[in-house]
Amino acid sequence: MNSLPALRRDRVIAVVRAPRIPDAPALCAALAAGGIRWTEFTYTTPDVTKHLRSAAQAGYRVGVGTVLTADQAERGVAVGASFLVTPGCRPEVAQAAQAAGVPVVLGALTPTEVAHAVDLGAAAVKIFPSRAFGPGYFKDLRGPYPDVPLVASGGVNAGNAAEFLEQGALAVCAGTDVVPPEAVAAGDWAEITRRARVFTAACGSA
Repeated sequence: MNSLPALRRDRVIAVVRAPRIPDAPALCAALAAGGIRWTEFTYTTPDVTKHLRSAAQAGYRVGVGTVLTADQAERGVAVGASFLVTPGCRPEVAQAAQAAGVPVVLGALTPTEVAHAVDLGAAAVKIFPSRAFGPGYFKDLRGPYPDVPLVASGGVNAGNAAEFLEQGALAVCAGTDVVPPEAVAAGDWAEITRRARVFTAACGSA
């Protein structure tokens, strides 16, 4: 994942799940104004490929998440996704990502699943749901897997993001704490920028 150094520097991926996105480039701009330069749109969002295409064409770093099949992976890449994210270990998604030359962040929870994700060629491993075991779990995983890039997802907020990073996460995913569905659907970009600033400032203490 040649963009891994950039993720290590930026440390935050905004994960967008909303019933409606009125303007995907404006959403990405609002996040970037608050210091978040990675945006993950998910297949649980209606018209996700349309939003990916418009944001990618506007020059933003966007990926697609909740990818469960090779077809979804291929469709996401075709419209501009620069990275793929899965909720669990999905061999066919990993194969599609490798074929397309796009990095994939595979979801895992247990040490066995982390090893499986690495074997499948994951550029990084998303520990989901991170709230299940908390920040200390990342320190535990660092023992057997000191060189595996880990991403914390699920239950991460401005109050605990720094601790996840301090305990060994390469990056964290910001969900409803930064992009609440109602604010996204309403196009309240100023509020999203405010939330992004609060979140990135909290990460800055790590």
